[in-house]
Amino acid sequence: MPEVTLFLAGDVMTGRGVDQILPHPGPPALREPAVTDARRYVELAESVTGPVPRPAPPDWPWGEALELLNAARPDARIINLETSVTGRGEYAPGKGIHYRMHPANLACLTAARLDVCALANNHVLDFGPTGLTDTLEALHTAGIRTAGAGRDADEAWRPAVVRLTGGHRLLVWSVGTPSSGVYPQWAAADGRPGVAYLPDASARSADALTERIAREARPGDLLLVSVHWGSNWGHEVPDEHVRFAHTLVDAGVHVVQGHSSHHPRPIERYRGRLVLYGCGDLIDDYEGIGGQESYRPELRLLHLPTLDAETGELRRLRLVPVRMRRMRLQRAAPEEARWLADLLDGLGAPYRTRFKLGDDGLITLRPD
Repeated sequence: MPEVTLFLAGDVMTGRGVDQILPHPGPPALREPAVTDARRYVELAESVTGPVPRPAPPDWPWGEALELLNAARPDARIINLETSVTGRGEYAPGKGIHYRMHPANLACLTAARLDVCALANNHVLDFGPTGLTDTLEALHTAGIRTAGAGRDADEAWRPAVVRLTGGHRLLVWSVGTPSSGVYPQWAAADGRPGVAYLPDASARSADALTERIAREARPGDLLLVSVHWGSNWGHEVPDEHVRFAHTLVDAGVHVVQGHSSHHPRPIERYRGRLVLYGCGDLIDDYEGIGGQESYRPELRLLHLPTLDAETGELRRLRLVPVRMRRMRLQRAAPEEARWLADLLDGLGAPYRTRFKLGDDGLITLRPD
């Protein structure tokens, strides 16, 4: 039977400190209460893990993850891009943190051969409609599809379409909720740039989304919803999120890809379909920032689900443990991989979704 393997990741935050180590850094000035220069985040990382080259090559943040992905050969690569790609625009008012990457550093994203960037999140409009328009133009020019944001509501709600072998299509929707910090005024409308905004994760919002999906999907399509929701920290999943994900799956969605938390949250296999309640961060500039060490946020995951190409059912799930060091991803050490495997196994127990660490260093889903 034909199969489709996806690479899924949570937040990729290439602005701020990451932008500063790349070949074409934008202005380092920040409007944060505690840090006013983005280069300070690089210094914090260096203080705990060692020197970071400046400038670093565009693929530096991905590090060993690129070889791991190339070996896995996923059919589609999908991330949540949580930064604007612009050198223009005004700082969004009322926000404490703003992310942007200079467009000349776009090679940092193309190095990973991304197919889709989900954009319905709380940083894509950090530099207003101008910054969003620049982001869309930069990504599209580079051949990267987008979902979840647009120059108007039609574009924001339009799914990204990835054509797969065998004539199948993968349709990707991206939506954002206020629980993750997405502002209601950021909602795209007729003639107004913005994001695909859901006011909540209620049954009403789930039903409205499934109606949109039904209008676009064709028989044989694989359907994925990428949703930015919830708090930055904590392993608990609100009951509302569980009901929302289940409603989507009941309506025919094959994968629900949640993100916003800075660390992994539980994973569920519901009716044979994959639900990731929180993918965790993949790329950011958080090394050296203290206060949440118990979550071990330096540890990250590359999610590699393999689906039945005809039914969308989850056949296998491989998770590649990686860690951030010197602002660069590298393969996790055995102890780190074991810690992640034990964490996911414990978190998955209430969902009857259990995990094990293999001799190859990969975390895999145990059979039912």
